[in-house]
Amino acid sequence: MIKTDAWVLYAGPEPSKKQAPVAGELRRETFEFSDLEADEVLVEPLYGSWEANLDHALSRNPVDICRQRREDKIVLGNGALVRIVERGRGVKTLKEGEICMVMPFGKRDEYGFAELVYAYDAPGTIGVMAQRTKMRADNLVAVPTDSRHSLLQWATYGRYFTAWDNWKVASACWRSQLPDVDPADYLVFGWGGGTTLAELQLAKREGFRVAMTASNDRRLEELAKLGITPVDRRKFPNLAYDEERYKTDPEYQASYRESERVFAETIAELSGGRGVAIFLDNLGGALYRSTMRVVGRTGIVTTVGWKTGMRLWNLRATECINRRLHIHTHAWRYDDSITIRDFQETSGWIGEEPTEIFDFDEVPKLASDYLNGKIQTYFPIYRINAV
Repeated sequence: MIKTDAWVLYAGPEPSKKQAPVAGELRRETFEFSDLEADEVLVEPLYGSWEANLDHALSRNPVDICRQRREDKIVLGNGALVRIVERGRGVKTLKEGEICMVMPFGKRDEYGFAELVYAYDAPGTIGVMAQRTKMRADNLVAVPTDSRHSLLQWATYGRYFTAWDNWKVASACWRSQLPDVDPADYLVFGWGGGTTLAELQLAKREGFRVAMTASNDRRLEELAKLGITPVDRRKFPNLAYDEERYKTDPEYQASYRESERVFAETIAELSGGRGVAIFLDNLGGALYRSTMRVVGRTGIVTTVGWKTGMRLWNLRATECINRRLHIHTHAWRYDDSITIRDFQETSGWIGEEPTEIFDFDEVPKLASDYLNGKIQTYFPIYRINAV
């Protein structure tokens, strides 16, 4: 058995329809796991990236991931740079000491897409929120030797890999309907976090107008620096739609309608009156109504996540008549991993060096800050071992 220092999440109480899920908390303790199998490697995580699935796991929303895996406790974390310490006897392609990116594939379908995610819903997998952990060697992609980008920049890779895959599909679908138009006349707009930011950079490279919301000055400045039109979310603060309150609370209805009006006017100005051509919506939930109000004809709503809600409602007749397409992707295709990495290396499409870096002792604070919207930048990172 191998022992390590780790942040651990325990299963919550038995779920009940009458009671909301009880949020979990991370506990630091010694965690034990079995010795290496032939196809596995022992690694030291260096930099971990705080991903949305960590928030889902801790909030036990939509599920208690420990109970789903039938495990009393788990170690989370599936986005990180790691250093190889030891190889299983069957591993020939990686070297001890090599620094790699973790690919979060717990189980892949026949096409190479993720069905279960490593260190999230894939049973028996051990995440990177530990001083040492093990994983299948084929879930590692080496950081380019003598890269022109820093290790901290490479630590942002997960959101970029996800963005690359989603944009590949969204762009192709949009062009399938309008193959002859100039994208410079069309707006790609998004709200969300680092994945949306990365995807808008790809849209800009293809010649689209690009804009994104943010609700703090630091993020607005970062968007402008990248050539993305910043839109201050604070100008329409009441866009979260609650159907019951809208029907019964006149004051809420008025404040919502005013925010929706300002938002719609903003989009009209940015899009030249056409509406959004491709809307990157990784939030969903209460913002979905306002999203659909500003998507133009032949427009696309594309998503890789569901941070504020999973269940959405559409009027199919309206969507058909307006020829609007809805795209859902998850992670990326395993066989594209090397291609995406090489594109990042050669093109410079990669995150700036993260400036919000939490020490291993501060992981619970990072979790709390992320949950409460206190993270100022797009790529919060936690440091596990010294480089």
